[in-house]
Amino acid sequence: MNLAQRALGISPSPTLSIDAKAKKMIAQGLDVINFGVGEPDFDTPQHIKDAAMEAIQKGMTKYTAVAGTDQLKQAIVAKFKQDNGLDYQPGQIVVSCGAKHSLYNAFQVLCQPGDEVILPAPYWVSYLEQIKLAGAQPVIVNTRQENDFKLTVAELEAAITPRTRLIILNSPSNPTGSVYTRQELAALGEVLVKHKIAIISDEIYEKLIYDGLEHVSIASLSPELKEQTVVINGVSKSYAMTGWRIGYAAAPAAVAKAMADLQSHSTSNPTSIAQAASVAALTGTQQPLQDMLREFNRRRDFMLERIRQIPGVQCRQPGGAFYLFPDVSSYFGKSYRGRVVSSASDLADLLLEEARVALVPGIAFGDDRFIRLSYATSMEKIAQGLERIAALLDGIK
Repeated sequence: MNLAQRALGISPSPTLSIDAKAKKMIAQGLDVINFGVGEPDFDTPQHIKDAAMEAIQKGMTKYTAVAGTDQLKQAIVAKFKQDNGLDYQPGQIVVSCGAKHSLYNAFQVLCQPGDEVILPAPYWVSYLEQIKLAGAQPVIVNTRQENDFKLTVAELEAAITPRTRLIILNSPSNPTGSVYTRQELAALGEVLVKHKIAIISDEIYEKLIYDGLEHVSIASLSPELKEQTVVINGVSKSYAMTGWRIGYAAAPAAVAKAMADLQSHSTSNPTSIAQAASVAALTGTQQPLQDMLREFNRRRDFMLERIRQIPGVQCRQPGGAFYLFPDVSSYFGKSYRGRVVSSASDLADLLLEEARVALVPGIAFGDDRFIRLSYATSMEKIAQGLERIAALLDGIK
């Protein structure tokens, strides 16, 4: 049986592959510290679980409308109004099986063969594959560490061609933790409006921001930008609900309808029970989120201070999400017990095999000089893992 060309061109998710390998080693009895997965280690708050159990008891176990229940869409509309100053109608909201699914739907309805999509690097692993699956051509723009890995107006202008259809923006960023300011987004927005380029704004880490920084949705900056933007968000990261698989998109009505129509022929509606839980997440107490954010901030500060103590490692301070993205290129060309380290991928393999530490090499995000460390794990494991990393790096000569 022959596979379709689109299937042959897909690369598996490196982050999920590394997480699976680490979990397999743990199941074999090995002591592995896992910094690889982008998943809060906190349990879903109790009031959200209670809402799901109540939904089951009430028999809310049937199909819902393809794009989500009215109750959840109303909660999302209220969230956008309160948090982002954005006015949407329920018909402009599409609830999907996770934010990744929302992104997939958006790329599918906005892109066609021959289109170019501007993709700032470092980028989240699935953007690249989803652009290709939509038949479009990714135009990768390498951002610079000295600019906090944020796209500049000059870099954006240089990447635009007559075939440019779309740009993907992610703030706060996975993997870098970078947060665009209002002024930076406004400057990029002027260019995007001038050239009539559509925007997918991935804001899944919106609530996980530190140091008094402000999350700004580019769609909120002008009516023109709102009409050119699909905003992607969800409950996975903010409410420790990764397994519940609820993401959502807000878009101009015609785009939202196209996304819902596409979804009607793939998954139909997201799980009815998870939708009921998501209503509780958005409308209920936000105290568990604040508690989680406070702990993430504590872990970030500890991890950043310790990683900066390792000779040859450079790491900027992330403003959001729950990742560090340190530069380890000073170790390239050296060796560990006869094994030459030529890339972050080589180093990641060494760390997993020799130090029992799982992390993601930068090649997954478009730059193999870096590694990504998630601090969505306990302080005890962070401390142990960093000591193992420091010890192995000390042995690279």
